[in-house]
Amino acid sequence: MQVSEIDLAAASPVNDLWSALVESLGLERGARAARQALDLQAMHGTESTLPLLLVETCGIALVQRQQLRAATGLPVPEEPGIVLLFSRRQAAIQLLQWQG
Repeated sequence: MQVSEIDLAAASPVNDLWSALVESLGLERGARAARQALDLQAMHGTESTLPLLLVETCGIALVQRQQLRAATGLPVPEEPGIVLLFSRRQAAIQLLQWQG
C-alpha cells in the first residue's frame, strides 16, 4: 500500500486505537511497533513529518504534518514522540504521545 492510498480526510479521531493494538498484539509488541515508527522518523523524517503506524498490519510510514492538518483539522503537536495511529478498517486515527 502506498501512503497516498491512505485517506486521512475520511478518518475520524478516536481514543481507542492504542488499546485495540495492545489488545491484539500485547503491550511489548505494540510498544516495539511504536518505537519502530519513531525510529523511522529519526532516520528518515524531518521536522515536517510524523510517523504513521497502521494498526491492522503494524506497517509504518511518514506523513507530512501539514497534510494531516489539512485533511483532518487536527492540531499536530510539534514535540518529538508523537505517533499517528491509523486504522484503515475503522477509518480512524489517534495521535499517541510515546513516553517509552
